[in-house]
Amino acid sequence: MATLNMRIARLAIALGVALDNESEVATLMGEEHDTSVLHERRVSAAADDGGHVHVGPECRLAHQRQELRGLLVMRYKVEKRYVDDAGITVMHQIMIEAEAQLERKGFKPGVDGIDLDRLFNT
Repeated sequence: MATLNMRIARLAIALGVALDNESEVATLMGEEHDTSVLHERRVSAAADDGGHVHVGPECRLAHQRQELRGLLVMRYKVEKRYVDDAGITVMHQIMIEAEAQLERKGFKPGVDGIDLDRLFNT
């Protein structure tokens, strides 16, 4: 969980997306799937030069935003599965440890979009 949260945090920082801001998250999640990203991947996979395609900054940004959206969805599904399988108490402990690990790596609390107080103390 900590590794997943760390990747989410790094992408959010790189993209300038404040995951502690619900409207920014809603905007990110509401973005249409960029078909040029899919086309770029198909071209890359079929390229004669070993699959390497020179990617411009706009395409790289689209890839990163798409990755961030996918990781947020994946994290939600993992969290839900943990709650269903092990219970809310175990999930709470996992999330506390994951946040502590992020802090030890120098990340600010909540940069990954998880507000433990809000989730568990409301």
